Amino acid sequence: MKIVLVVFSCVVGIIASPNCPSDQPLVNAPIGPIRGSIIPSRQGRKIYSFRGVRYGESPTGHQRFQPPIPAEDWRDVFDATEEGPSCPYPRAKLISEDCLRLNVYTSKLPCENENVSRPVMVFLHPGGFYSYSGQSSLWGPQYIIDKDIVLVTVNYRLGALGFLSTGDHLAPGNNGLKDQVVALRWVQRNIAAFGGNPNAVTLCGYSAGSFSIMLHMMSPMSKDLFHRAITMSATPISADLYGAISSTGQKDLAKKQAEALDCPTDTTGSMLLCLNTKPVENFTDTLSSLFEWHGNPILLFKPTVEREVRGVERFLTAQPYDLIKQGKFHQVPLILGVTKDEFGGVAAAYEKDFRNNGTLYQELNDNWNHLAPIILQYERGTPRTDYVSRELRRFYFNDQPINSATNKELSEIYADGIIIFPMYRTAKLFATYSKKPVYFYKFTFQSRYSFSMWNDTTPFGVVHHDDLQFLFFMKQIFQYFESDAPEIPMVEKYTTMWTNFVQTGEPIPKNDEKFKGVTWTTLVPSRNNYLEINLNPTMKTDFYPERMRTWERLFPLPTKSHNVKH
Repeated sequence: MKIVLVVFSCVVGIIASPNCPSDQPLVNAPIGPIRGSIIPSRQGRKIYSFRGVRYGESPTGHQRFQPPIPAEDWRDVFDATEEGPSCPYPRAKLISEDCLRLNVYTSKLPCENENVSRPVMVFLHPGGFYSYSGQSSLWGPQYIIDKDIVLVTVNYRLGALGFLSTGDHLAPGNNGLKDQVVALRWVQRNIAAFGGNPNAVTLCGYSAGSFSIMLHMMSPMSKDLFHRAITMSATPISADLYGAISSTGQKDLAKKQAEALDCPTDTTGSMLLCLNTKPVENFTDTLSSLFEWHGNPILLFKPTVEREVRGVERFLTAQPYDLIKQGKFHQVPLILGVTKDEFGGVAAAYEKDFRNNGTLYQELNDNWNHLAPIILQYERGTPRTDYVSRELRRFYFNDQPINSATNKELSEIYADGIIIFPMYRTAKLFATYSKKPVYFYKFTFQSRYSFSMWNDTTPFGVVHHDDLQFLFFMKQIFQYFESDAPEIPMVEKYTTMWTNFVQTGEPIPKNDEKFKGVTWTTLVPSRNNYLEINLNPTMKTDFYPERMRTWERLFPLPTKSHNVKH
């Protein structure tokens, strides 16, 4: 095979260009040669697909619960024609601890002497830090790749394997986030070989992926690895500012995991030594037993502030709220927002439980003051806890029983407490302290399909994850949208806005008839302005005003920084 060397102006060094046959493209990246495959896009383009590409060494044996090791270079051709394994999570089929893999998709490779340098979107998947992966069956590129970007999707370690923290030097935590850092460093080194521009990388993430990206904006480990950010439907800043990042809670959870696997908890060393011997299936099989009440809190294993250990890189050095207020974050243009109903879709699950003679409504009524802070992720066991719980019940339910008659109110409190108010507050904080543009949105388009179907046939609303079906072909969950599907106009608008931001830093393209008369102005905290995204995007002010004012009253911003206890 003849190798042609091409010099890219945006990359220091020389990168071998790929051989581009019609069936199996071969890219000669700095890490080694990689063979891919070809799949069709929605508009009939060829998508050069490289799946299951290794970016980190296998985190097994003594490397379990340890920071990732970047993959070593290879000389033989790496076969990336089929999906790689997911990191272990419950009910997943193709899993392995040897899961530090990523997928790369593009519709144009720098073949022969042609210089290609497209902006890059790196997508970090949702799943509460304990489920999902970067596989194409979840995040198929068929819709978004028609917009002339390079797409990268990433696996990272999940659950205890990715986020177990003992609060000391033996297992400080955040390994799943450090996996993401190694993947981003891989992108910086190798993406030009796929026709991507390493100087134009946008991080895009949903739920846990969005949570991750905001932490990347604050992490010294992520400096200069990305240039724009899209954060969808989650934030590390909870209603009470600090509840989403809890070092003490994570240490207790580590012991709970050890007890579930019959491991000692008297010392960190003995506990980790035992956990290292357990089959990976033991961790996925016991996950459900670690939740406190019916899958709550929604975030179980999660990021933590790391204590300083000599010679060890720390991903997160302080609480996110404090870092934002101090201006200690990477200044990049930012899009962030929510869906109209978010976690309100859980109310449909309560109705299904009720129809099946379940007891969820009764348990909520009988134990509201205890369960509310677990579900809604605010401070527990303080003098204010019961007061806040009572006030929330009074505002949303007017002190009426929680049942089918107040199901709408139940959906609203779930949506507001878990996602909508935290994202609203985070958006205003970034708009206040960032020198770069901050764009805020609410997605309201109702598809025929939803993650939460009312009565199993009708969408409950526009809930958490629903907007992702307009960016990706989610084969495991939703149907493929053919050209005559009523969702296609929304696919066109949503992919255009997100990829225009990836390409230019502005979400609304100029001189595009689809957006004639549409202007998305940056967020002004005093106005609470946002873009309502549907088939006719419109700027609005006042974001759920009465509901947001209630949460602001109950959780006022402090005047002093939080002292983190390890």
